[in-house]
Amino acid sequence: MISFSVDKKYFSKFEHLTTLITIIGTYMAKVFTLSEAASIALHGVILVAQEQGGLNVLKIAERTSTSKHHVAKVMQRLVKAGYLTSQRGPSGGFVLKKDPKKVNFLELYEVIEGPIEVGECPMDKQICPFDKCIMNNVTSKMTLDFKEYLRKQTVSDFLQ
Repeated sequence: MISFSVDKKYFSKFEHLTTLITIIGTYMAKVFTLSEAASIALHGVILVAQEQGGLNVLKIAERTSTSKHHVAKVMQRLVKAGYLTSQRGPSGGFVLKKDPKKVNFLELYEVIEGPIEVGECPMDKQICPFDKCIMNNVTSKMTLDFKEYLRKQTVSDFLQ
């Protein structure tokens, strides 16, 4: 397992999350990818939680450097799942509906991507020609570690 050490005093918690995702994506580009939708969900909810009066789609899109249409679609899924409330109009936007201490990243990730499944075979094969997995079940271990990491991170951990 690859471990990273980032000195937090040089990063705000939001920047730390972005840096961590970039580092993981760089070193594990072929093994691990975070979809843009999942990234928008995680970053978007943190941004919304940082703003007392809420935050609109345009500001979220600007701060995450993503399409306003994609942001709107992702944020609406989070509204339907009960994590955000939304208000239309010029002074509208999204507001976190739940306590940030009680919202973990796994919940948000799974709203967008669906449940994370831990499989025995990285190739999803039912029958293997070998008695022992040649990958030594490393993908299962990585998936379990990833799920546990997401479960332990709450929105409040990234608020300033």
